[in-house]
Amino acid sequence: MAKLEKTLRGNFSQILRDIENGILNSSISASLEEKSDFFNNGARCSVRVFERYSYFGGNRVSMNVTLFQSGDGPIYLSAVTSGGSQAIFFKVNTFGEEAFLDKLREIL
Repeated sequence: MAKLEKTLRGNFSQILRDIENGILNSSISASLEEKSDFFNNGARCSVRVFERYSYFGGNRVSMNVTLFQSGDGPIYLSAVTSGGSQAIFFKVNTFGEEAFLDKLREIL
């Protein structure tokens, strides 16, 4: 597993749109598997789950991206990747997971 956390400023909807478009356009195998959005008392939370094929690992890697903002405050981003290892009991390589996060870093 690999993780990226950041505090962002800007338009929540635009940042979310840029992330979705950027990830989906970064690889022909990238897909948006599921999404969820919550709004309550001025707070907003959006969750996106992406997948793509990792050529290096020979498997699919997933990335969960969560954005949260309360009122006009900062936007908090948490991204976690998983699935990049082929081992049964422990992680052999996480290259595919890190590479997926690197795409998100480029977008941000």
